[in-house]
Amino acid sequence: MNIAMIIAGGIGSRMNADIPKQFIEINDKPILVYTLEAFQRHPEIDAILVVVIQDWEDVVKSYIEDYKLTKLKWVVQGGQSGQESARLGLKALKNHLQPTDYVVIHDAIRPIVPGIILTDLLRVARLHGNACASLPMHETIVITQNQLHGNKNLDRNEVRRVQTPQAYRYQDVLEAHLWAEKENRPSVYANTLMIDFGQTIYFSLGFDNNIKITTSEDLALFKALLMIPEEDLVRT
Repeated sequence: MNIAMIIAGGIGSRMNADIPKQFIEINDKPILVYTLEAFQRHPEIDAILVVVIQDWEDVVKSYIEDYKLTKLKWVVQGGQSGQESARLGLKALKNHLQPTDYVVIHDAIRPIVPGIILTDLLRVARLHGNACASLPMHETIVITQNQLHGNKNLDRNEVRRVQTPQAYRYQDVLEAHLWAEKENRPSVYANTLMIDFGQTIYFSLGFDNNIKITTSEDLALFKALLMIPEEDLVRT
C-alpha cells in the first residue's frame, strides 16, 4: 500500500499574503489542490493524508467533494515545524498501515508532480526501501563567505539537488521520527533525518521544474508552467 502524506503546515511568511500560500488560488484553484490532484491521478497511490496548519482542516476536507479527491482520507493538524508535522502525520497512520507499506512525503507547495516522477520514486523505493527525488548539479558550486577567492569549487559529480517527493517504508520513517523526538534531534527534511538515523538514501528521478512556491515570483513561474504539457516538464 502506498500512502501520500502532503505537508501543508506552513504559514508562508515570505509570501506576504493574507492566507497561507498553499491556499492561494491560481486560475481559481488552490495551490494545494494542484498538488493533491497529482497524487489522486497516479494509479499507484492508494490514499492521501494531509497535514495542515491549524484552523484550516475543514477547508481541506471540503476539497474532497469540491474537487473529487476520493483518495483524500485523512486531514491532520500540523505542528510547529515540518519535522513535527511529518511525525504527527505518521503517528496518525499507525492503525492504518503495515510496517512494509510505503509513505510518500511531499511538500504541498510543490504542485507540479508528473506521473513519471512518482512512478520512478516508487520503483526505487521498492528496490531499496526508500527513495528521494534528486537531480545532478549543472552550475558551478563554490564555498564562500560572501566573497569568492582561491580554489574552493566543489566537484559537481559529488553534489546533487534533492527534492520531494520522497518515499520510505512506513516502519523505518516512523521509527526515525520517534527517535528524533526522544533524542530532541532537529532535522529539516526526512532524508537528512533518515541519514542521522543510520539509513542510506537512494535517489530517484528529479526534475528542474519541480518548483517550491515561496515568493510571488514563484507564483508567476507556476502559472507559466501550467501551460506546458506534463510530458514536456521532465527532461530525462
